[in-house]
Amino acid sequence: MAEVFSRVIQIRWADIDANRHLRHSAYYDYGATLRMMLFSENGLSTKKLEELQIGPILFREEAIFRREIRLEDEITIDVALVRATPNYGRWSFRHNFTKSDGHLAAIINIDAAWIDLVKRKLTVPGEFVQGILERCPRSEDFQFTEKKV
Repeated sequence: MAEVFSRVIQIRWADIDANRHLRHSAYYDYGATLRMMLFSENGLSTKKLEELQIGPILFREEAIFRREIRLEDEITIDVALVRATPNYGRWSFRHNFTKSDGHLAAIINIDAAWIDLVKRKLTVPGEFVQGILERCPRSEDFQFTEKKV
């Protein structure tokens, strides 16, 4: 997997609020889309998730806003693994929203885990999913944590 996973996004008119900038909840939508692109492009498609009978769930989602994003802005979003248990049962990602002028516009942090879709309980993913997370781009401050699933 590449050192950085990023995509340029097209800001949609529907995501602009009454103040003429990107509405707060759109940041979360763009982050979720990028995470699923990362998984899908590395073999963990929605079809594969159904086959494995697991799904990603969020425990925490945090936005830190630095600069306004407007409809005409060109924004690049990246994603990096910040923290994970050694078995990748729990994990955290950070997204940076960067404007074309290089200014950091926002940061999204998420804490997540895997849920067994049959038992409806947290689970440890199998080797296939562990391998994908093992190869994910990592932040400079990446660390393994001991919190167990």
